[in-house]
Amino acid sequence: MDLATLIGVIASFGLIVLAIMSGDGAMTFLNIPSIIIVFGGTVGVTLVCFPLKTVLSVVAVLRKTLFHKGLENQKIIETLEDLAKRARKEGLLSLQSAQDDIDDAFYKAGLQLVVDGQEADTIEAIMVTEMEYIGARHTTGQDLFKMMGTYAPAFGMIGTVIGLIQMLQSMSDPSTIGPAMAVALVTTFYGAFLSNVVFLPLATKLEQRSTQELEQKALIMEGLLSIHAGDNPRILVQKLSAFVPPSARVAEAA
Repeated sequence: MDLATLIGVIASFGLIVLAIMSGDGAMTFLNIPSIIIVFGGTVGVTLVCFPLKTVLSVVAVLRKTLFHKGLENQKIIETLEDLAKRARKEGLLSLQSAQDDIDDAFYKAGLQLVVDGQEADTIEAIMVTEMEYIGARHTTGQDLFKMMGTYAPAFGMIGTVIGLIQMLQSMSDPSTIGPAMAVALVTTFYGAFLSNVVFLPLATKLEQRSTQELEQKALIMEGLLSIHAGDNPRILVQKLSAFVPPSARVAEAA
């Protein structure tokens, strides 16, 4: 799991639960009707806004967000440099066997285009199109969580209004007003909690993951085009160094 995500989840959930448990009436925050209104309403509206297949894919999206694995840009540059050296010595066809060592489907497909001897414009057009569709799929996942983050507080307010209406119907006993008001406000708490601690942070994390992945794919594309053009491996590394932070470049050079 991504360390920052793990720390954030523990901190946000843990501190809020600790604050609730440290006060009186902690069980007031556990209200089944409130949970049904917020969770059920948010999921229902999400099903209206998105196809069922997209909503069901939320588990895969979460897994990608929390358990993201990928090569560092510097490692990819090193592999591209090795491929460039081999291509200059043995020709582009010698790179055919290198595909077995590549796990990334985008990287492997691009390398195959280079080995097949496609024109540079064709390779770039195909890879750019693939990147555009990858970005579109990522945007769908982001939009799903943003939508849930938008509607969760709304259903929290709806639940609170329902609770207040029910409370006003039984005003004959003043002693019940306080507990009834607390239960009504719990629904607002659920909506705000889900929106600001779960859904919107996940949407932001997905957006960052998407940006990083597309930048990495742009690096791969530039490297493969450089290999196709027969560039010197050192020139290739200099071209691709723009994708690596200066501190990492200095460390690598040292």
